[in-house]
Order: sequence, then C-alpha cells, then structure tokens
Amino acid sequence: MKNAAAVPVNDHEISTPAIPQESYLRLFLRFLRFGLLAWGGPAAQIAMIRQELVDEEKWVTNERFNRVLAVYQILPGPEAHELCVYFGLLARGRRGGLLAGLGFMLPGFVLMMMLSWFYVTYGLDSAFFVAAFYGMQAAVGAVIVRAVHRIGSHALHDRALWGIAGLAMLAQLSGLPFIVTLAVAGIAYMLFKRKMHWATLGLGVISAVLIFIAVISITQDHSSAASTSVAITSDPSLPGLFGSGLRSGLLTFGGAYTVISYLQNDAVTVGQWMTNAQFLDGLALSGILPAPLVIFGTFVGYVGGGFLGAIAVTIGIFLPAFAFTLVGHQVVERLVENKALHSFLDGVTAGVVGLIAATTLVLLRTAIPDVPALLIFAVGLVILFRWKSKLNVPVVVLGAAVVGLLLMNL
Repeated sequence: MKNAAAVPVNDHEISTPAIPQESYLRLFLRFLRFGLLAWGGPAAQIAMIRQELVDEEKWVTNERFNRVLAVYQILPGPEAHELCVYFGLLARGRRGGLLAGLGFMLPGFVLMMMLSWFYVTYGLDSAFFVAAFYGMQAAVGAVIVRAVHRIGSHALHDRALWGIAGLAMLAQLSGLPFIVTLAVAGIAYMLFKRKMHWATLGLGVISAVLIFIAVISITQDHSSAASTSVAITSDPSLPGLFGSGLRSGLLTFGGAYTVISYLQNDAVTVGQWMTNAQFLDGLALSGILPAPLVIFGTFVGYVGGGFLGAIAVTIGIFLPAFAFTLVGHQVVERLVENKALHSFLDGVTAGVVGLIAATTLVLLRTAIPDVPALLIFAVGLVILFRWKSKLNVPVVVLGAAVVGLLLMNL
C-alpha cells in the first residue's frame, strides 16, 4: 500500500503524507464497514472514525480532527457522514469522498427501508419485535455513553473546556438555541486563551442567567404543553418529499439531532401524511440502526410515498452533506488551518461534547424504563469499557436483543 503525497482538488494540492492511496473499491469497502458498525448515533460513529483513522492509522492529527469536527458541527448535515466524505476526499479526491459517503450511509438506508416496510405492513405490535427492541434500546444507551466518554477524553484537555462543556449541556437541556450555545462556547474559550479572564467570566455569568431564564420559562409553559396527534389527510408528492428532505438537510446546523423538528413540522403539522405517534416510532427505529440519526428521514418518506418517497427524502437530506464537503473542501481546509480560529474551534468542540451529553441524558430516559433495562445497560457499558474489539458494539447490541427475547419468555 502506497502513501499519497498529495491529492489534487481544483488545482490545489493537499499534503496528506499519512493517508494511504487505496483503490476506489477498497476505500468504499472501508467506509461500508464503518456503516455496518455505526451503532449508537453520531457520538459513537465519530468515536469509531476517530479511533481507526486518527488514533490507529494517523491520517490526521488529533488536534486537526477536533477542528474539522468543530467546522462540520457548524455546517448543515450529519457530522459523522460528513467526516467520512472528508476522509474519502483526502484519500482519493472527490470521487473518493462520494464513495466514502455512500458506503457509510448504505447499510443504514437499506436496513431502515426494510424496517419501514415491516412497520407499514405489520406494525410494531409483534411481541417478538417489541422484546428485541426493548433490549437493544438499553444497549444503544450504553454505546452512546461510552462514545461520549471517548470523545470528551480527547476534546476536554483543560478545566476551561470542561466548564464550557458543562454549561453547553445545561443550555441544551434548558432549550436554548444550539447555534447560540456553540457560538458562545467558541468565543468564551477564545477569550480564555487570550487571558481575558474577566471577559470570559462575564460571558459565563450571562450564559448562566440565560439558562436560568430558559428553565423558568420551560417550567411555566410545561402545563400547557401537550402531545398532539393528527389524522392522515393527504399523500405528498415526490417533489414535495424531496423538498422536505432538502429543507431539513439545509437546516441541520449543529448536528443530526436538529433535523427532528423540521421533519416533524413538514410530515405531521403541515403535510399531515403521518401522525406524531408514527413519527416517534420511526425516530426510535433509527436509534438502533448502524446509521446516521437522520436516516429516520427514510422512514418518514416511506410512510408518505412508499419506496420512491423514501428515496426522495433520503436524497434531499444527504445532498447538502455531500455538497458542502465535496464542493466546499478548500474553505473547510482554510478554516481548519487558520491559527486564529483554533481556540474558537476548540471551544466549539467542547460545546459539542456538552450538547451530545445532554441529548444522551434525554435518550437514556427512554432507553432505561425499568430495572431489567438498567441491568442490560450496565452490563453493556462494562463490556464496552473493558473489551476493546472493533466488534464490541454490534455484539453488545445484538446480545441485548437476545436478552430482551429471553426476558419475554420468563
């Protein structure tokens, strides 16, 4: 296997001495394997990509990876998928980026298409399916916790970054806009690195006050918040489904989790081609698949327009993620190389860790509904921390499904 000195993109040369010059097929299969093992959502997927390409094979430095990740957190699209496109582009140019992105998303797309067909045809009332789903949810919770720990251990290398991550977590839980949280996180650490400690402290106090106000507002509005369910009244067109996916893909700033509100608005509130209950079922299914979280858009499209509808929404959601990376690669590189932005991006990375941690806490409330699920979660977490095999995630998740089935028969 040869090492590439540089990969040409638009008349520019990108120095990549540690990146192997793999064939297109080998590159596609590498990222297809990532897709097959991508259990646990974006946190677990990012940790997996980091472990192989950064920690083990050293395609880029850990610092560079953190800053690239911070840039993709700011750009629209699922960050784990964009990282795959980014590394594929470094290895074999734009064709390599396209193949890497397709390889990573293909397993989740196929599995979600199959589950969508099963759901529409049979529903989730099967005792067999419910029991397996019960065990897998708890195991996926353990996978996410392990991934947050792994990412945080790389990104939070001083007390200031730990503090920023903590405030970001509280901000996310209080409902503050994530784009504001990430911007404040970056500015705060930039001020800290420039030894402007009073300004940093002032920004922290302002952030704490905003979080407090948001919490009070949530408390006051809680009694009026209600879950609604609408009747299915229309069948969306294929261009309409594509447009819904494209809007969602363009508005997913800050990671995949932000796409949820956009698709829910289009599918349930405005388009009314599915109910809230169906939407939540699709979101739950996506949480146990080896795929970016936004793959639940495939489910939304399938309910609205069958096989072609699923393809239309999926293309719309993922198109911006491919385009921003493949077309805007040089801009991303300049942002990463700009030393003046390093402290800002490091702060954004800490903020991202806090956002993911907050989302993890919310997901765990659903994943661990009782004591048996808590035991599945705890055993899975111990295995993930102690067993270093690359197969530990699928083994834990599928093993938990078997445990769920055994509990059903007790």
